[in-house]
Amino acid sequence: ALETFKMFEKKDSRVKSAAATNLSFLYYLGNELEQATNYADLAVNSDRYNPAALTNKGNTVFANGDCEKAAEFYKEALRNDSLCTEALYNLGLAYKKLNRIDEALDCFLKLHAILPNSAQVLYQLASIYQIMEDPNQAIEWLLQLISVVPTDPHVLSKLGNLYDTEGDKSQAFHYYYESYRYFPSNIEVIEWLGAYYID
Repeated sequence: ALETFKMFEKKDSRVKSAAATNLSFLYYLGNELEQATNYADLAVNSDRYNPAALTNKGNTVFANGDCEKAAEFYKEALRNDSLCTEALYNLGLAYKKLNRIDEALDCFLKLHAILPNSAQVLYQLASIYQIMEDPNQAIEWLLQLISVVPTDPHVLSKLGNLYDTEGDKSQAFHYYYESYRYFPSNIEVIEWLGAYYID
């Protein structure tokens, strides 16, 4: 893939930007941040209106720990294409990391309107409501999530934990037990079930 994209690097700016965007993403996936950053810069310089290039540039900046600057690149990508779901999702993550929870929630609610069955978006919404200390809303989003991915042991144990925190032992048992069925090696789940049986 790298070799193929490198052949397109010498073409006109639109093609060069697309090739550099893909090269940046491949290097990013390979955890080669320096190369990813170089190609992200090349992609943005070749076509400043390419939302994928701006999103990749934001990703490299985010990976280097500058969430504020990454958010600026994601916002610029969204100004160029308001339906760029990758930029919107990553902007939500950047806001979450910056502890700007209301803005993060706004991003993920917009994404949910575009991608109503996205497991990642549903998970992020539940996570944000948990941070906001609203367990009922977190439970609602997690219930929607398990309707999309019913066999995810992590989500099931998270639901069990929330119900346990709310004092609903029977529902907590149900979800912890379901989590155990799909992944019987989670020590925290085994400990909870053991304590439940002792009680």
